[in-house]
Amino acid sequence: MFKFLRHKLGRAGAADLAAAEAGGAASGVAGGTAPGASTSAKASSANAEDKPAADADTLLQRLEWTVIRRLDGLLQGDYRTLLRGFGLDLADLREYQPQDDVRYIDWNVTARLNVPHVREFQEDREVTAWFLIDLSGSVDFGSREFKKRDVAAALTGVLSRLLTRHGNRVGAVLKGSSADQRATVIPVRGGRRQVLHLIDSIRRFTSNGTAAQAKVAPAAPGQTTDLSALLSEAYTAIKRRSVVFVLSDFISTPGWEVALAQLARRHEVIAVRLYDPVEQNLPELGFVMLQDAETGEQLFLDTQDKNFRERFAKLATEREERLRAAFSQAGVDCMELATTDNLHQELLRFIDLRKRRSRLAAGGLRAPLAAALRG
Repeated sequence: MFKFLRHKLGRAGAADLAAAEAGGAASGVAGGTAPGASTSAKASSANAEDKPAADADTLLQRLEWTVIRRLDGLLQGDYRTLLRGFGLDLADLREYQPQDDVRYIDWNVTARLNVPHVREFQEDREVTAWFLIDLSGSVDFGSREFKKRDVAAALTGVLSRLLTRHGNRVGAVLKGSSADQRATVIPVRGGRRQVLHLIDSIRRFTSNGTAAQAKVAPAAPGQTTDLSALLSEAYTAIKRRSVVFVLSDFISTPGWEVALAQLARRHEVIAVRLYDPVEQNLPELGFVMLQDAETGEQLFLDTQDKNFRERFAKLATEREERLRAAFSQAGVDCMELATTDNLHQELLRFIDLRKRRSRLAAGGLRAPLAAALRG
């Protein structure tokens, strides 16, 4: 959002957004470090050196006890109802929507009802899932205990473990801010070891596009995120029709919407928008120095300015509305996940909403469909 809204807010607004989204430095001028303020990219690197990253196996064990066991018990296999679209057994019929694949149009039902309808299939074979993860500099921001990167690692661990426990395979495509570095592709495999590999890769991957180091390094100054590059590389890398989760804060240069729609035409795509509450409402921190974690730009401003904070909140709301419109136009469901959310509860809520939407889409059609088929 810092880059995207820079022209609307001016230098002061750009600094505000840098604090909220890029994890810029925030230090009080008259009273030490402001409470709740984010640290600079340099401070983040120092903290990463002083505090070793949690072991992937320990993290997965904690997730298995706190999230995965609950979800597995509550869902009891119902996660498969979320993966309709490319199986072998017919699950339902619904009206055609602009983003649907024309290959799944049921021409007999369409002729009888004079309204285009498409078939939905129930997956009854191995599911292949891919996680496309944006690990640019802005993902290393978190105003409280967890960063957006931590949330991405946890969600990937939960979903991939749920899938691999039922014999399915998972893979990932990771990309940072560097335009010169190609995305890192982790081929699909099954088993717990693959889940551990995914979690460890996410936690160790640096924003400049390398995965060998255990420390988080900032992107080169002046580089900004181009999400369309990640989506385009994934489109080329994923050959078999799959379930694709796109994890990002969607703070990117414009144009990624086209690549997302292209990906959704081939695969079943679910977007996961990672965000921090500070990105929506800037807290009153006083005078602060802020640094954009991706471009390196530093700005100084007064966050006590009420009008400034109101403009910030307004522009953040407008950006959310544009994002939701882009997801809808691409035919992609979006799960919004904050750094302060309860992962278990948010997953259940999203699954319930997705199931209810599927029922609403099909429920009103069954009577006329049955009558037409009988006729």
